[in-house]
Amino acid sequence: MRTLLISILALFAGLAAGPAIHADAAGMDSGPPPNARPVDPDYEGGKKAIEAQNWKTALDSFGRVAAREPSNADVQNYLGYAWRKSGNLELAFKHYDEALRLDPGHKGAHEYIGEAYLMVNNLQKAEEHLARLDKLCFFSCEEYRDLKKAIEEYRQRAGK
Repeated sequence: MRTLLISILALFAGLAAGPAIHADAAGMDSGPPPNARPVDPDYEGGKKAIEAQNWKTALDSFGRVAAREPSNADVQNYLGYAWRKSGNLELAFKHYDEALRLDPGHKGAHEYIGEAYLMVNNLQKAEEHLARLDKLCFFSCEEYRDLKKAIEEYRQRAGK
């Protein structure tokens, strides 16, 4: 019986190690995955501009990416964020709405549009997006926590 158990364990160990050994021997563990997209300098430049709070550069960079990739929800979300931070809420809402049309489960867009709704004193719409995030995040996620905190701070300021 003990010999059978050892044989079974050895078999499972060999099966588990086999793909890793094969992948390493084939050189598959080095370099980018075969379907990896090349780095887009405009996309990366836009992200760096966001980090530096350089909204004009972010808008220019992400605008070029959006022209090439109109169905990219992440780019639409970044455009909404940069427009919101630069003070143009009308364009911010336009891009957040587009991000959510392209990807209704885009957590970042739900968070940011909720924050934009607070800026125009629409607590109800912000709470709708918080409820959507609550459903999207199996456990609490950063986007949910951030929007929840923003809503709590809004309520304190507004005395609600």
